[in-house]
Amino acid sequence: MTAITERITRKLTEAFAPQQLRVIDESHQHHGHGGWREGGETHFRVDIVSEAFAGKSRLERHRLVNAALAQELADRVHALAIAAKAPGEA
Repeated sequence: MTAITERITRKLTEAFAPQQLRVIDESHQHHGHGGWREGGETHFRVDIVSEAFAGKSRLERHRLVNAALAQELADRVHALAIAAKAPGEA
């Protein structure tokens, strides 16, 4: 697990107490694309299931995740794909 992956995992765990959480570094798939940097850690996918998302729209959920990771998005992370669900959602 990379340093940024660990930081993202820690912050999302603290913010949302997720029932499920997967943080995937997909930087290798974007080599040479915009925002990619030597050493990777620039493009991530987050799959998270938390009660915190119950009753919230997709946009609201994404805003919550982006707010929790504001520092990472401002520093190193160029792209973040988010799948945020409440428990029981497919």
